[in-house]
Amino acid sequence: MKKIGAVLTATVLALGVATIPAQPADAAPTKFKNCTMLNQTYKGGVAKNATVRNKGGKTKYTPTVNAAIYNSHTKLDRDKDGIACER
Repeated sequence: MKKIGAVLTATVLALGVATIPAQPADAAPTKFKNCTMLNQTYKGGVAKNATVRNKGGKTKYTPTVNAAIYNSHTKLDRDKDGIACER
């Protein structure tokens, strides 16, 4: 009886894991209309890489580093320092 329970549990777990949809690695980043919307998800803005420095002065939050999201929101980087919508 224990063997049947173990096999049944293993089967249910295997089927449950197999049905979880995988996120595609090349999924398009979300497009935000303005900095208010972007800052709701990324509080400190989005930086194109980890080495960029803020030109605009002191900020409250550290930006999220994500080149794909930054590249789709370059128009929101008003001071052209490599960080879109820094706060």
